[in-house]
Amino acid sequence: MNKSLRYIALLAILPLFTTGLGTDYFTDVDALKSKGTGTSQYGSSTGICGLDLCSKYPGGRAGWEADQGTSTIPVAPVEEEHMEKESMEETEADLGSVLRLSRTNVPATIPMHQGYYDGEDVYFIITDSSDPTHAEIITENQGWQVELAPLLKNTPEEALSKTYMFTNGIKGNGVHGFQGEVFTSTPAQADVYSALTSHVHVTWNDGATPRILDSDVMIMKADENNEITLTSVDVVLNMPQIVWPDGQMMVKEDKTLTDVTPYGGGQVLDIDTEEMNVTFITHRGWGPDGRTIYYIVTDATPSGPADMMGVVSSPTSASLIANSAAVDLYQFKNGLTGTGPLGFQPGIAVGAPGDANYSPMWRIFMIGWDNPDDAQLLETIDDINAYKEAGLITIGIARPMDSDHVVNCPFIDPFQ
Repeated sequence: MNKSLRYIALLAILPLFTTGLGTDYFTDVDALKSKGTGTSQYGSSTGICGLDLCSKYPGGRAGWEADQGTSTIPVAPVEEEHMEKESMEETEADLGSVLRLSRTNVPATIPMHQGYYDGEDVYFIITDSSDPTHAEIITENQGWQVELAPLLKNTPEEALSKTYMFTNGIKGNGVHGFQGEVFTSTPAQADVYSALTSHVHVTWNDGATPRILDSDVMIMKADENNEITLTSVDVVLNMPQIVWPDGQMMVKEDKTLTDVTPYGGGQVLDIDTEEMNVTFITHRGWGPDGRTIYYIVTDATPSGPADMMGVVSSPTSASLIANSAAVDLYQFKNGLTGTGPLGFQPGIAVGAPGDANYSPMWRIFMIGWDNPDDAQLLETIDDINAYKEAGLITIGIARPMDSDHVVNCPFIDPFQ
């Protein structure tokens, strides 16, 4: 990408993430900081020898490797079997200047479901479940992987909206094979809407005549008439709404994806209510141990970053800022020029699908190099911890618009 265009894109994005960040931006985050889960297994190019800087080790990296009885040649991460083997387009001369990952932004088509709010249609996706049984059932029904996110069970009530699921009655495309789900809010009710939903099972009683119930009011009336039984279910699903009465997620105008496609202007490429699918942009980053991950963005708080990315504003997510249902994601505010959201190297998450600490809800931390000219490539949580302990980077929790910042970014496999 032309340097001038890169910096124009960066200047357009950076203020929205840094609004309200003064000299006290970098907060003491030791209480929230997640420890690493493993060392980089791919041959780190960070200049760290164990947990020390190689420059402080007698003989440098070569001396350290000799003591370890090994000689390591830095290599790119090995992709999952369904991904291409290529990974990073980089040379030794690039480190400290430019890093560009291949296939940084790719399209992912996700099946939509149809439900109701106040008698009108809602179209939504299901990406994550706190419960393995629901994850398996929905994955099989929709033919698309729902990730298990056990931490979502810790979501506080103020960060949840309620959804009704039908366990019998009129056959349909609902999660359990009956009529579509009924929502109690949409993004139009921003103060109460959440993509994270608690669930109530609706079961028609013997002797009742099943019919479509398409609103909270109708469900309450049927319950009063003893036609149905309502049962709260201890499960939280991530069900971001794509289309709702009088609204929908922003569709990106420029649908040509490249490795340097900016985050702004929308995260959706196409919404098809006839074929019942939506195509998102998936962004590439790193998991805690250096594995490749891809994620989509569906909603965020506060409104500034949400508007910049073109996603739903979800103020209720702010209550997750110190809650274990959200996990840490580290982004970079300077250093290597690259394909991260602020124009620097891609971010690193503390958990990924398959991990016990995976969650789609991100609490964003910003990493700043004390001397950007000395920046190196970081691939793992252990890399971050080592450089922080060495005093070369500063980590602070993001506070755009002087507000708590949480982003709903489900990790997905765009190649399924």
